[in-house]
Amino acid sequence: MSVSDESSTATKSHTHPSGAAQFATAANVFSLLSDQTRLHLVWSLARGEADVNTLTEASGAARPAVSQHLAKLRLAGLVDVRKEGRRSVYSLHDGHLRRLVTEAVNHADHMVSGAPPHD
Repeated sequence: MSVSDESSTATKSHTHPSGAAQFATAANVFSLLSDQTRLHLVWSLARGEADVNTLTEASGAARPAVSQHLAKLRLAGLVDVRKEGRRSVYSLHDGHLRRLVTEAVNHADHMVSGAPPHD
C-alpha cells in the first residue's frame, strides 16, 4: 500500500469532528517535530525500529542529545521503547505519525528540489 493510499484510508476512518482538544494535541505534535533533530529521529523510526546507537549515527547528533530527544518523544506518546537485554529499542507509536513525517519530508524534498507538486 502506498503512502497516499494509507493517508486516504486514515482520513476516511476518522470522520468525527475535531475540537479544541484535538487541535491543541496536534499543535503539540507539530511543536515537538519542529526541532530538526527530533524530526530526523522520527523520520528514521518511520523506516523501522532502532536503538540509540543507530539513531545517533543516523542523525549525526550527540548521544546525550539523542537520548534527551527520545525521552521527550516517549513522554509525549509519539515513540515506544522496549528493552532487548541492555539495549533500548525505539519505534513509532502508530502509523499516523509515520505518514505525517513521511509526507512532511516528501513535501520538503519537493520544495528543495523544485519538483512539481502533486497529490
